[in-house]
Amino acid sequence: MLYSVYLIINFNARNCISYVGYTNNLKKRIKEHNSSKGAKFTRGRKWKLAYSKCYISKSIAMREEYKLKKNRKLRNKIKLKFIK
Repeated sequence: MLYSVYLIINFNARNCISYVGYTNNLKKRIKEHNSSKGAKFTRGRKWKLAYSKCYISKSIAMREEYKLKKNRKLRNKIKLKFIK
């Protein structure tokens, strides 16, 4: 089974918010975030997929998700690419 690490972005009037996660069904997970059934942080906002990458195992995907969550420079770089 393949697992995806993803970064979603929400633009509001003041700033750009991002969220990082992993899943084995990316389309379903994005749909959950947008219907306020995803993670508590993502509720009430509309999200757009800015980045995703597939991995062959859950443990590798979890490791990469953790790295992306902690690496603010990379997250901001992805956000800037998506905005342009």
